[in-house]
Amino acid sequence: MAASSNSSLSGSSVSSDAEEYQPPIWKSYLYQLQQEAPRPKRIICPGEVENRPKYYGREFHGIISREKADELLGGVEGAYILRESQRQPGCYTLALRFGNQTLNYRLFYDGKHFVGEKRFESIHDLVTDGLITLYIETKASEYISKMTTNPIYEHIGYATLLREKVSRRLSRSKNESRKASVTNEEHTPVEKISSLVRRAALTHNDNHFNYEKTHNFKVHTFRGPHWCEYCANFMWGLIAQGVRCSDCGLNVHKQCSKHVPNDCQPDLKRIKKVYCCDLTTLVKAHNTQRPMVVDICIREIEARGLKSEGLYRVSGFTEHIEDVKMAFDRDGEKADISANIYPDINIITGALKLYFRDLPIPVITYDTYSKFIEAAKISNADERLEAVHEVLMLLPPAHYETLRYLMIHLKKVTMNEKDNFMNAENLGIVFGPTLMRPPEDSTLTTLHDMRYQKLIVQILIENEDVLF
Repeated sequence: MAASSNSSLSGSSVSSDAEEYQPPIWKSYLYQLQQEAPRPKRIICPGEVENRPKYYGREFHGIISREKADELLGGVEGAYILRESQRQPGCYTLALRFGNQTLNYRLFYDGKHFVGEKRFESIHDLVTDGLITLYIETKASEYISKMTTNPIYEHIGYATLLREKVSRRLSRSKNESRKASVTNEEHTPVEKISSLVRRAALTHNDNHFNYEKTHNFKVHTFRGPHWCEYCANFMWGLIAQGVRCSDCGLNVHKQCSKHVPNDCQPDLKRIKKVYCCDLTTLVKAHNTQRPMVVDICIREIEARGLKSEGLYRVSGFTEHIEDVKMAFDRDGEKADISANIYPDINIITGALKLYFRDLPIPVITYDTYSKFIEAAKISNADERLEAVHEVLMLLPPAHYETLRYLMIHLKKVTMNEKDNFMNAENLGIVFGPTLMRPPEDSTLTTLHDMRYQKLIVQILIENEDVLF
């Protein structure tokens, strides 16, 4: 198939001179096809139809056969009607003329109209999107199947030799680099490549803690023409054209999202809070080894609370703990949790425990939970320790580092047991259900596993020097 205006990549061969660097040209073939797609033509019923559903308009023709529907459409490309099924009264069908044939789709309504996973405010929009999709998939099926074979993502995101030079060229300051705009070969403005330029401009030193993170893709409706930042092809359709990573803003086709590496670099502007935020997302957004709330709270506790009786067991006032939470969500690392503001150290320990409880994925992840529980059940102490160590190696790096740092801290707490009366077993009781939760929300499972949760934390504290 002859396909392609603007389908080549000007950035496909890496130049050694950053000043000669040019971003790839967007591939416009699919955009042109969308412009050529048939337009919807509503065939209106001449008379009023009895029992017409209130959410359908004059395009509804009542109970008619497929043959009658085909006749009404008159062979006009893009023409459509709605009808009620003769065989299944109460069920509705969209009859649509495309490709010299009449296509019939079972039609549903739940507040919005749909025949597949996309939902539309009106039948007209549904038909418009359907005609675009049918036309593009008919004309360019082979092209679409090959879109991911030579992705733009690999050319611009990881031009390793150019990283530092491109960074100097594209960014006059660290903040401006994220907003850099680019020009094409004729130096006429083109759409910003947003996250791709940001990735291309990163230097090796920009992120000291290179934890792997999957993208958090969600279906997205783009306003105006939009291009996939993986393959550089147009994202077609009227709505829900592709997916966007809610953490870093990467925009790609749904099918391209399966090929994107686990290299999400969350943007602080998109991270609305500290609590209830995925642990890896937070550390990558702040470019830290561990969540900064963990570092700040532990520093404060070790500075003035290690000898406090019942440390971590005694609760602080709930409303004050919520104040600390809001301070972190609002001010981030600038949150003031000093003794001047919160003299009771139990408020800080409470805020730290709340942070762990609020994590969408616990520090000891759902994927490793059952393996830790099984390890705790091993009777031989040496074998149990070895099993725990093996499961620790399965934790995501940010989770592992957070757990390691917390266990070093809790070991210091136990070293002050004569003052605070908190040993490893007591801390295990407190932190067991805080750090690990069963994947299924079952009260029975939680109760049954509590002693093993306690034992795992106790083992981690007592053996932190060997395990980590």
